[in-house]
Order: sequence, then structure tokens, then C-alpha cells
Amino acid sequence: MAKLKSEEIKKMSKDNVEKKIKELKLELIKSKVSASKTGSSKVKEIKKMIAKIITLNKPNKEELRKT
Repeated sequence: MAKLKSEEIKKMSKDNVEKKIKELKLELIKSKVSASKTGSSKVKEIKKMIAKIITLNKPNKEELRKT
């Protein structure tokens, strides 16, 4: 998982934002499971990325929370 920069997020279309959020949520679930097994975790980093995308796309915020 590569970190997204603010500029990249702002340039993303509405569809791409929704896809990225869904992808990150799936990755969050997978990392929670692997963290319980191995002890290492990327959970905090993934949560920050989701929050960053939602924050930078405030007009779409309500729509993203519905999914």
C-alpha cells in the first residue's frame, strides 16, 4: 500500500475515491486479522488514509459514509 498525497486525492474522480475507500476498508479488515495472528499491524496507517480521503473530499463525505 502506497501512501497517497493530498494533491493526488484532490485530483481523483468521485468513482475513484469510492473505489479507493472500499479497497482500504478491505485492507483494514485483512490487516486486523493478520495483526491478531502476528502482532504487527498497519491498522493505524490505513485508518489515517481513509480519514484523509474523506476529509479532502468533504462534499462527498455523506455519500461515502453510506457505503
